[in-house]
Amino acid sequence: MFEDSLMESSGKIKTKRGWTTTLSFVIQICLLGVLVLIPLIYTEALPKQAMATFLVAPPPPPPPPPPPAPVQQVKVQKVVSEIENNALRTPTKIPDKIKMVKEEDTPPPQVAGVVGGVSSGTPGGQLGGVIGGIVGSAPVAVPKVAAPQKVRISSGVMQGQLINKVTPQYPQIARSARIGGKVVLAATISKNGTIEGLHVVSGHPMLINAAMDAVRQWRYKPYILNGEPVEVETTVEVNFSLGGGAS
Repeated sequence: MFEDSLMESSGKIKTKRGWTTTLSFVIQICLLGVLVLIPLIYTEALPKQAMATFLVAPPPPPPPPPPPAPVQQVKVQKVVSEIENNALRTPTKIPDKIKMVKEEDTPPPQVAGVVGGVSSGTPGGQLGGVIGGIVGSAPVAVPKVAAPQKVRISSGVMQGQLINKVTPQYPQIARSARIGGKVVLAATISKNGTIEGLHVVSGHPMLINAAMDAVRQWRYKPYILNGEPVEVETTVEVNFSLGGGAS
């Protein structure tokens, strides 16, 4: 023992360092193997989301877009006009066949005229011109307008048509009461001139009956309109005066 402690000792010191190193390497390899085997044996300890991510294959790439439809090219035919700037264009080539346009000999149109008439006058004129046409023209029949069935005429005009006037009798009771005045009646005169309709417009009640009895007997000349007699609506005035009587 003392000899081993001296540095000058020529003997070799025997140690166990080699075995220790080898043993440590073996233990470390075993630990690494255990750490690697544990996840393979107990798979429930591994994260499922990470495992699903690793095990699921990525989706396939999207299909390429369809090729664009071919564009149909429309062939535009250029029309060459023979007129350019309001003038005929010089032809670029001579055609093989030239079409000849032949105008048919058509007689001039016949214009109906009158012998001895004026040239360039109106077709179908009258011999002797305008004056001769007016003088020799036949009379034109004027259409007849139908007369109305009934017209309204003023009392002054119908007074001239009166041919038979009966003077009314002054009522004695009205004269005694000194009642006078004017009675206005609306009358309808027939085509023969007789009184057909009669009604009172205004007047004193004591004088109305006497006036109507007299006017119903009046007669008029038929009123002619467009050559035909027509009915007339007019007014009739009868005056009762205390000094002069009735009129």
